[in-house]
Amino acid sequence: MSLLAASTSFAQVQPYYDVLDSSKVPASRAAQQNNFSNHQYDYPAKPRDMWEIGFHGGYHFIRGDMDAKPGFGGGISVRKSLGHTLSVRAEYTGSFDRGLDYRLRPTPAGATNGGHWSKTAALNGGMIVPNYKTATHQGSIDLIASLSNILFYKSQPKVNWYVFGGYSLVLADVDVDAVDASGNGYDFSGVNFSGKRKDIKDQIKNILDGDYESNAPSQGNRAQIGRKSDNQLLRHAVDFGTGIAFKVSKRFNIGLEQKFTMPFDDYLDGYNSGAYDASKDFFSYTSVRLNFNIGSTAKRVEPLWWLNPLDYSYNELSSPRHMKLPTPVLPDADGDGVTDQFDREPNTPAGAPVDVHGVAKDTDGDGVPDFKDKQLITPTYCQPVDADGVGKCPDPECCKNIKTTTCASLVFPSVAFKGSSTKVSSDNEAILGSVANTLRTNPECNVLVTGHAGAKGKKGGVDLSSRRVDAVIDYLADKQGIDRGRFIKQNTPGESSTVDLAPAN
Repeated sequence: MSLLAASTSFAQVQPYYDVLDSSKVPASRAAQQNNFSNHQYDYPAKPRDMWEIGFHGGYHFIRGDMDAKPGFGGGISVRKSLGHTLSVRAEYTGSFDRGLDYRLRPTPAGATNGGHWSKTAALNGGMIVPNYKTATHQGSIDLIASLSNILFYKSQPKVNWYVFGGYSLVLADVDVDAVDASGNGYDFSGVNFSGKRKDIKDQIKNILDGDYESNAPSQGNRAQIGRKSDNQLLRHAVDFGTGIAFKVSKRFNIGLEQKFTMPFDDYLDGYNSGAYDASKDFFSYTSVRLNFNIGSTAKRVEPLWWLNPLDYSYNELSSPRHMKLPTPVLPDADGDGVTDQFDREPNTPAGAPVDVHGVAKDTDGDGVPDFKDKQLITPTYCQPVDADGVGKCPDPECCKNIKTTTCASLVFPSVAFKGSSTKVSSDNEAILGSVANTLRTNPECNVLVTGHAGAKGKKGGVDLSSRRVDAVIDYLADKQGIDRGRFIKQNTPGESSTVDLAPAN
């Protein structure tokens, strides 16, 4: 059984029971399940589960006043869960037990039906060799507690260890081999009772005919329940024991169980040794059990002692399906796309382009943010600038009489890319479409297309920045028909997710 349990192919763990599945909840608990589903009650309803039908058989013997021979017991059981730990089982067990002493003993004193031994006792100085054959019917109802299904560090159990205790009603027919086939007593004078136990028993067996023809003595009619049909003892009993079951599938498991039954009677083996042994007789039953779960899998789960009730809690923590998770609150007072928690300039005007820290961009570094700068790219030799970001650059002598262009006053938007993408998105296509219209109406103006390789020009940043610049120019040239000669490319440090456009004249 241990090797079977250790096998990797044995008792594969099935998926845990889905507590959100209302099809397995009985109508009597539907209201609770509905309240749970609607977050009005914290606990799901207990589902319907299968019944277990078991067949058992194994080694049965009476621990009494003499040596017991190996006996056999077998029967059937029905078990139903009360919860994940407790269950109740009704069981029938039939058994046959035999025993033979290896000593001469006095005839049982004060017992009814003791006269069956009189002929043998007369031949052996008042002594007999006790023996018995007991046929038993036992009905039990037991409360079972599972010890290994509530697991904190793994899912459903493959092995279920349990203990149990309960009440039994025992009907025992105890017979003895007191006389031979001719009705004469047995003479044991030729037996060497000082030899080895096995040799003594072999000599006794050669004398007995093995026909248990006589009702054994009993302690009389016990007032509370008594006897049935002369010597069939009807006794109340307490039973208890432990067992282990190995799960083979959702429908079948194999168990090994030890059960003790205490009828509080000293005549289950037909003999009371009195001073030799004052303890009462009891039954010991070691059985192998074949258990089958019955019921529709569409409406019932496995018996609850096979389900770990913590499965739902752990799975819900790992992957929430029922929990009400609050919507994340990320305030952004100025609406610049950088939450207040990280915004270093929390009052940026609406629409002003900002960097990843929420600070308004200043492309040319002249101290005037882009949203105020009327000269977006001011050469350093033309700085300082005025309040509008316009530098003081005198015209060259050769150009003083040339009509000035309006290109410097043009303002172009920046194009933002997500992640490591180099593809112009649909949103950016609309932005670049407006840039193309501006360039068509100002054919004398060229455009400076600036990519950024990151704050420190990190490895790979220059290449990504260059491909994004090329993607913008390709779109304006190939899709919008703008002459490629009007674009000037450059890469500088800065926010690596954007490509900036500015007049280049």
